[in-house]
Amino acid sequence: MQDYSSMRFLVVDDFSDFRMTVKGMLRDMGAPNVETADSGEETLKLCRHKRYDIILHDYNLGSGKNGQQVLEELLIGKLISHQCIFVMVTAESSQAMVLSALEHEPDAYLTKPFNSASLIQRLDKLVERKAALKPILQALDKQDYAAVLAACSSLSQQDKRYAPLCLRYQAGALRELGRLDELQALLTGVMAERAVPWACMAMGALLQARGQYPQAAEVYEQALQSFPMLPGLYDGLAAALKAQGNSKRAQEVLQQAVKLSPLAIRRQMQLGKLALDNEDFASASKAYRQAVEQGRNSSFKTAENYLGLSQALTSQAGDGSLDKRAQADINQTIGELQKSYSDDPAVQVRARLMHAQSLSKYGDAAQAKQLTADAMSRLAELPQFFSAEVALQVAGQLRDLGQPAASTELLKSCVEVYGDDPVVMQGIAKQTDDPAILGAAKEAQELNRQGVRCYQQRQFDEALRIFRQALQLQPKNISSALNTAQSLLRISGGQVEPTLLEECRLCLDAVRMIPASDPRYERYQKLRDKAFAQ
Repeated sequence: MQDYSSMRFLVVDDFSDFRMTVKGMLRDMGAPNVETADSGEETLKLCRHKRYDIILHDYNLGSGKNGQQVLEELLIGKLISHQCIFVMVTAESSQAMVLSALEHEPDAYLTKPFNSASLIQRLDKLVERKAALKPILQALDKQDYAAVLAACSSLSQQDKRYAPLCLRYQAGALRELGRLDELQALLTGVMAERAVPWACMAMGALLQARGQYPQAAEVYEQALQSFPMLPGLYDGLAAALKAQGNSKRAQEVLQQAVKLSPLAIRRQMQLGKLALDNEDFASASKAYRQAVEQGRNSSFKTAENYLGLSQALTSQAGDGSLDKRAQADINQTIGELQKSYSDDPAVQVRARLMHAQSLSKYGDAAQAKQLTADAMSRLAELPQFFSAEVALQVAGQLRDLGQPAASTELLKSCVEVYGDDPVVMQGIAKQTDDPAILGAAKEAQELNRQGVRCYQQRQFDEALRIFRQALQLQPKNISSALNTAQSLLRISGGQVEPTLLEECRLCLDAVRMIPASDPRYERYQKLRDKAFAQ
């Protein structure tokens, strides 16, 4: 038996008798440091202030967060290290629950009831494995991926039993380091010997990242023939199909995944979005409703689920009117949304517009008009830009609610902020054929592309000149502003001249309303930190 005398345990269960029984088992194993908790919320609170070596966590904890949701939050918040052993404990054995729990990869899954002998046997093996992997796990905690590769190489040579597991850690490290050719070679080698689920999913994701969507879909299709019970493979296939424009087939695939594992909130969210895009409003309502229900205690809770559910319910009426029951459902959903996100001004705008759309279909034109006016007033005071996708949705809502001028102004702003993105421009073109709007971005787009080419060729002075021209045409364009700011910092070397530094700060201030959800937000923050630190 392993030595547990110095290890810190946390036992989480909503039944005190079970907590005390397990605590007694652990003390009999020589573990004096055992703490207990009766809820997921208490687990998170404890883990924010303490570090545990082993957590035995019940899945079903009553009305609060379940074990899966706790594990999600622990991992996202990095509240437990890679060296911590997390064991999911449950008396349930339904396929939906088991698959959902296993998708989040706890170190083990333990079914109630169990005795001291089975607990010792399970923990001994887990501790032995974690001890062997310690150099790898320590490097992962430090996000030192080069050290992960070195530790994997060393362990593989020392103990061949861990070679297959080391390959998985190596793959993750290569991905993080951006060494994608090496990653593809490693995965090809693994899959040549035999089909391994993690390697199939990693290969599919890599091919998608490289834009090779048909090849990615083929990898997922073949893997599903061997592993039809792995929901993650369906997720990957659906994403590859959607990227190829086959949204209908992608929805069908994702519905298969939901049947297998319906308790994964992100899967329900994606299914809702796909079904909404496909105008399958009944399926969208069902998926978004599940996402709303599951999200109440999840770190993946988002306003988009409430808005999506409201949109799907409204759209189900088609060209007809909403009935009283549907409107009551929407009212409740919007009410919960506004309460949950009372401090988010963008959500408040969108909630009012969504509510106005439903009331317009319900026949309450006066209330719809009032809500629209309120939303437009709030829209003018937003502290951040909408994301491009949301801006297009809101522009469409304003037009549908009889506000074409406000819709046009929002489209113009969308062009100025995001007009260098061809996908965004395609979305704008679906809402307007006005050449003054559609043509406004072309010159700035071309200048931005020329500037990027010059920068890549290390022609920094010329790149800056071109970026300045692009920014003059579209002062709030995020890409042009960031490119100009980066060029100004780069061209001055270590110490930026005062006039150039001021220009750099003005560029960044012009796009300070960039939404945190924008993929360029991290770059914006780094440039801002550098510019304002001097």
